[in-house]
Amino acid sequence: MNKNRISIFLILLSFIFVSAHADEGMWLLQLLKEQHTIDLMKKQGLLLEADSLYSKSNLSIKDAVGIFGGGCTGEIISPEGLILTNHHCGFESIQEHSSVEHDYLTNGFWAKSKSEELASPGLKFRFVDKIINVTDTVNADIKAKKTSEIESLGRVYCDQLGNRLKEEEGEYKNKSYIEAEVLPYYAGNSYYLVYYKVYSDVRMVAAPPQSIGKFGGETDNWMWPRHTGDFSMFRIYADKNGEPADYNKDNLPLKVKKYLPISIKGIEDGDYAMIMGFPGHTSRYLTESEIQERMDAQNTPRIRVREARQNVLSKEMAASDRIRIMYASKFAMSANYWKNAIGMNKAIVANKVRESKTEQEKSFLKFAEQKQDTAYLNVINHINADIQKITPLDYRVMCFTETFFRGIEIHSPFNSMKEYVDAVKAKNDTLIQSKRARLDTLFNEVYNKDFDKEVDRKVAKELLPLYAQMVPAQYRPEFYQTIEKKYKGNYEKYVNDLYDKSIFSSRSSFDKFLKSPSEKAANGDLLNQYYKTIYTAYATMMDSVHELSTDLQLRHKTYVRGLCEMDSLTPHAPDANFTIRVTYGNVKSCDPKDGIHYNYYTTLKGVMEKEDDSNPEFEVPAKLKELYEKKDFGRYAMKNGEMPTCFLTTNDITGGNSGSPVINAKGQLIGAAFDGNWESLSGDISFNKDLQRCICVDIRYILFLIDKYGNCPNLINEMKIVE
Repeated sequence: MNKNRISIFLILLSFIFVSAHADEGMWLLQLLKEQHTIDLMKKQGLLLEADSLYSKSNLSIKDAVGIFGGGCTGEIISPEGLILTNHHCGFESIQEHSSVEHDYLTNGFWAKSKSEELASPGLKFRFVDKIINVTDTVNADIKAKKTSEIESLGRVYCDQLGNRLKEEEGEYKNKSYIEAEVLPYYAGNSYYLVYYKVYSDVRMVAAPPQSIGKFGGETDNWMWPRHTGDFSMFRIYADKNGEPADYNKDNLPLKVKKYLPISIKGIEDGDYAMIMGFPGHTSRYLTESEIQERMDAQNTPRIRVREARQNVLSKEMAASDRIRIMYASKFAMSANYWKNAIGMNKAIVANKVRESKTEQEKSFLKFAEQKQDTAYLNVINHINADIQKITPLDYRVMCFTETFFRGIEIHSPFNSMKEYVDAVKAKNDTLIQSKRARLDTLFNEVYNKDFDKEVDRKVAKELLPLYAQMVPAQYRPEFYQTIEKKYKGNYEKYVNDLYDKSIFSSRSSFDKFLKSPSEKAANGDLLNQYYKTIYTAYATMMDSVHELSTDLQLRHKTYVRGLCEMDSLTPHAPDANFTIRVTYGNVKSCDPKDGIHYNYYTTLKGVMEKEDDSNPEFEVPAKLKELYEKKDFGRYAMKNGEMPTCFLTTNDITGGNSGSPVINAKGQLIGAAFDGNWESLSGDISFNKDLQRCICVDIRYILFLIDKYGNCPNLINEMKIVE
């Protein structure tokens, strides 16, 4: 892109027309003033200035919001580093702390004092420390041939640039707890560098039982009306100076300078609501052909493979409490986007998303003709041609990753085995010890506390033949030839040998190999052969993907630039990329179909109406029923005496926003976002302002559960609650 084009594009990003679509957009905090988004937010009802949301030099709401774990949002709600997020975001940690003896999934967990809070190894919380526009740096690197235009869109270049700029930034140099991330925005038309301050001592504080935190299970997932108490609480600990540090018993709760006050005054239909968080991924600038590719090559195979695996896990989890706890987090993560894929495909059709994209493309071509811009005139045809080539490959990649990387867990470290054999041959004692220790680590990573070989064996028996049905023989990994020739197509026998006769099939067989390793044993091992062919097949596929997607990425850069130029009177938010954003809207009811009206809130009464003791998804704890029957809601009830549970807003959210704070016009916390609605699951591709709703758990329900159900006044007393 030449310098004039860059300047024009950046000007367009800053220009706005007041009739822009309300509610739509995951807006960059650093551009609230330039894009005049703050003006629209005020028109919608916001009572704060832009600097209250985001400031380069002063404390703002941004400083109370961070990345929880690897894919969620959390907010700070007390001066002592208390984090609020979703139950499903904390689910992995809750599961890791659970056992048959201490079943926190079933019974919940409530720390009555800080001494009872549980360390959660590996769990981190990231605050945004600084955001810098580095578009000029990227373009200068392209001009100086330090990178090509396509390489600048890639992860390798962005990581290298982030590390380079961190070393050049005096205040961050040599600080291991500072992470630097460079990412493309607007399909690579602009770039930002984000510095994160990372805290690695995060402890579990509170979680309701699964019957509350996951009430409704997969049946209610992505659905309204909803009655789920989807929250959990953690706390950040730091060293005596308040700096990030690994877990140490002497660490102290972090004394934060910014946290969110909490309003229990209640909400009404039409009230202003905004959400700040880290939306993961959207694709709002796709063409019609790319949407069809998403449906056919990504969603459809994901649905089929995950459903087969989940059927196995469901049966095994129902038969054993040990297996239920062991696989709870894995099942939840799999099921979430299995159902999302189903809903997305249905919503794309129902909401006529492809048709709307076709109309957009027609308008774009007219615009390109008026400008007589050859790049714009040809770009859609080029994208369509690329998609025609890449669709069958994407389908095979999705079948492959869902089966062999997300489905079947058993694998073999064949490269490390070879290195160990070579070290033994060389009689290098130091190297032998090092390679043996590495193999021990890899064995323990497979046979961890959340892996059961017999469950995985059953999954493999389902998925291996299913993959053969879905993918033509010439594209399957080479081990399928072994099944056909040596095992005469007998998957049952092949899988049993894979899990019973391999070096890696048990600790005893593994130790036997370590005592007398040989190249012959390693090369002849069935599991080694299986995983080698998987590794080889995947590498070959990804080489092809890279080759085909290179041109496509550059075409998208052109297309997105053109769309923004075509609609220059309308502000455009870049696609989500798991960086901090703000969305604005209102508390609002919904009318998804003729004759159907959804109220904007639900109450505890609905929990009791849904109760079904025969269905574990709809069990209600006895204590919650007792509190309901006594109407013992304390100060958290609505004016009519009912206990609110969840509510709807028009905010634009996606995965990654889970746990995000829902904030009122005064900057006070009123809830936590946790889901979207079924009718708008095409929202990642096309926002529908009439149907799109964010499902939130009401902060009053959260506080009621902490106070009355969990009996934790110690936590309530930490918070600043506005009545």
